[in-house]
Amino acid sequence: MKMLLRILLSALAVVVLANILPGVTVASYWVAIIVAVVLSLLNVLVKPLLIILTLPVTLITLGLFLLIINALIILMADALVGGFSVDGIWWALAFSLLLSLFQAILFSFLKEEKR
Repeated sequence: MKMLLRILLSALAVVVLANILPGVTVASYWVAIIVAVVLSLLNVLVKPLLIILTLPVTLITLGLFLLIINALIILMADALVGGFSVDGIWWALAFSLLLSLFQAILFSFLKEEKR
């Protein structure tokens, strides 16, 4: 149940960011849900491989290269999902940073109180 809520909140963040950023477009809320699922899968399957392959560059840049990896994941989602488009790496970078911020805020509402 919590995973479904996280996907729906991520889709909401994708729709909000598509309305804020002029370089990002989403055709509908259903496409945003698909984008949220694809981003989740790419973050689980592809991102660890990219991090391992680019470990020397990541270490040299003190971790800043991870921002580029996040932008590449967004561009991969753009290539995989019809109805979702990002106009270049800079918009993908801005989208990635703002999506992380929005998700952190929205997911904080899902935390359960410990007794």
